[in-house]
Amino acid sequence: MTKCLGCGAYLQDQDANKEGYVRDLSKRFCERCFKIRHYNEYKFIDKDNDYYLKIIRNIEKTKDLVILVTDFLNTESLNELIIKNPVLLVLAKRDLIPRHLDENKLLNNIDTKLNVIDRVVVCSKNNYNFDLLYSKIIKYKKSKCVYVIGYTNAGKSTLINKLAKDYGEVSAEITTSILPSTTLDLIEVKLNQDLTIVDTPGLLDDGSIILNVTGEKLKTILPKKELKPSVIQVKTSQTIIVDDLFRLDINFGTNLIFYLSNDLKIERYFKPTNKLENLQKYQLDILTNSDLVIKGLGFIKTTTGFKGTLYLNGKIKYNVRRSII
Repeated sequence: MTKCLGCGAYLQDQDANKEGYVRDLSKRFCERCFKIRHYNEYKFIDKDNDYYLKIIRNIEKTKDLVILVTDFLNTESLNELIIKNPVLLVLAKRDLIPRHLDENKLLNNIDTKLNVIDRVVVCSKNNYNFDLLYSKIIKYKKSKCVYVIGYTNAGKSTLINKLAKDYGEVSAEITTSILPSTTLDLIEVKLNQDLTIVDTPGLLDDGSIILNVTGEKLKTILPKKELKPSVIQVKTSQTIIVDDLFRLDINFGTNLIFYLSNDLKIERYFKPTNKLENLQKYQLDILTNSDLVIKGLGFIKTTTGFKGTLYLNGKIKYNVRRSII
C-alpha cells in the first residue's frame, strides 16, 4: 500500500469518510491533503492520544535520536511527555519570540525531565540556525533514522520541509496546517543515503485551548509575527478579560506582562462586571516572578505576585511555573 506524501495515511479509494481517501490510487496526495494545501479546507480526523503514544513507544525501541520540537508559548507540556530516547530539543518559530529576550537563556530555562543532550533555537521562515541544527543532527544521530516529535502545531512538518529543501536530495511536501491532526502517520523523508528524517503525528495536548476552539478562532490565537508583550500595571482591584477566552480578577496591585498573540484583545474593567462568569472559577495565589500559563494560548508573567480569580473553560488547563524569562 502507498502512503500519502502529505499526511502519511495509507491511500484508499473505498471510503470517502476515512483517512487516505483518493478517487485515483495513482495520486500522490489524499483528497484531504489536497484540499488543505490548495483550498485551506480542513477535515478533522478523530484520533486520540493513545494512537500517537503507541507510535512513541515504538520509537523508543529504536533508541534513535529524537528531535523534540516546541515553541515559545507552549513549552510547559514537555513535562508530560515520556520518552527514553536521546532528545535534541528544538525551540522553533524564533520569529515569534520578542527580540529583546535572550534566546539562549530562554532555551536553557525550558524545564524537562527528558534525556536532552543538546538544545537549539531555529526559525523555518528565515532559515535561522538550520546549519547549526543540521550539524547537531549529524553529530548525535544513532542510525540513519531520526524521528521528529512534538505537540500539534509546534512546527514539526514545516521544519522537516525546510531540512529537506536545504540538505536533501529531493524536497519534501509534507502538508502543514494550523489545525490539529494534520499529519496522521509516520512520514519518512530521505535526505540522503545516510539520513532519513521521520515525521510523526502531532501529539494532542490534553487541556490545550487549541483543541477547544473553532478554526476561525484558532487563527486569532496562534501568533503570526513577533509577539509584542502587553504590560499592565494593576494598582487597584480590577478585572482583565482576554478576547472572551478567560477572565482574571486581581485583588490588589501587581505588574503583569501578557505573552499572547497580538491579535487577541485585552480589556480592563475597573468596576464589577458579569462577563464570563459562567466559566469555571479558580482561586489563585501566585508568587513573585512566576508565569500563569494557559495551555495552548500563552502565559502571563508577574514580577510581584498576586492573588485573584481565574475564569476559564473547564476543558482548558492552566498551571503556574517559575518564570522562564
